[in-house]
Amino acid sequence: MTRRDLLKRLTAIPLLAGWQRGSAAQPAADTKGVEVLQRDWKTLLAANADVALTTEPLRLSSEEWRKRLTAAQYDVLRQEGTERAGSSPLDREKRPGVFVCAGCSLPLFSSAMKYDSGTGWPSFFTTIPGVLVTKRDFKLIFPRTEYHCVRCEGHQGHVFDDGPKPTGLRYCNNGVALRFIPKPGAA
Repeated sequence: MTRRDLLKRLTAIPLLAGWQRGSAAQPAADTKGVEVLQRDWKTLLAANADVALTTEPLRLSSEEWRKRLTAAQYDVLRQEGTERAGSSPLDREKRPGVFVCAGCSLPLFSSAMKYDSGTGWPSFFTTIPGVLVTKRDFKLIFPRTEYHCVRCEGHQGHVFDDGPKPTGLRYCNNGVALRFIPKPGAA
């Protein structure tokens, strides 16, 4: 195991410690409420926001991705890296708006889907429908479900079953893999 692999694995330790911490204190949304959030997410999208509203695949060469992304974004989105817990200001973002993929600008989550999991990464209890694909990941020995942007295949994070009701899910996202678009004038 390389030093880099060891460091990546060690960054997950705060995640393990925080699995149960954040979910109990969160208000529970009902199933109908989740369906409304998923259907009406565009109400939190700023007018004329620069986003991709298609899931048509965006395929670029590694060189093109390197030009388009910062080094940290490239590591996470293209090489399935993980940012250090607590390092993203998006974990503390509370304004109304929409979180889009930093690689291709596809909307993934609305601010109404976000909650404070206490893990140090932006966390969401549901997603905008049809924008993510999943696969099994054994990088930390035990199996996890990794999710990627359906449009650019950029790695976003992992989904766990320790989130708030009614979904019980926690989409634990790398902040560097997201871009936040606040809705102007929203309180």
